[in-house]
Amino acid sequence: MLRRFFAGLTESTFYGRLGIGDPPLVDYLAELLARFVRSDAIFGIHGVSGKRLVNVADMLVEAEARQGEARRKVHRHIGDFTLFWTGVYPERIARLRRIGQKDSLIDYHTQGKRAYHIASTIPVASATVPAAVLERLSREFELCAYGLSEVRRQWERRDGGDSLAMLIR
Repeated sequence: MLRRFFAGLTESTFYGRLGIGDPPLVDYLAELLARFVRSDAIFGIHGVSGKRLVNVADMLVEAEARQGEARRKVHRHIGDFTLFWTGVYPERIARLRRIGQKDSLIDYHTQGKRAYHIASTIPVASATVPAAVLERLSREFELCAYGLSEVRRQWERRDGGDSLAMLIR
């Protein structure tokens, strides 16, 4: 049900309002929203000590320590993480800057674009997400972030913002 909710909003926004006719990209963004409803997915990367990584700065260090498919996975996650926060909840990034968190000096747009690009260039035997989609996310990062902000506006307009809360209870 949640996946359909996000698919409908994402398709309506990207196809109807923004004129972006790219089904693999739009499907990826809808899936990202459905996945990131759960905080364990948002903060799904763990360091070698097993500790959950909650800052892009730490994720970047972890990505460089990995190779092959594991490295691609971390870079893809960095792209997803930065796209989600810049598009859906940009106020979180502003808060990080105000309180001087580790990521306060990180440019989420730049790091997100870079992470998607790196992930797209790492060859893997069987990719769940094609390299071409990751490269488009890198090239169109700002547009995707804007589109996700519009998706958020749509779900907040529906039922006074309660429709998402009802779905995740």
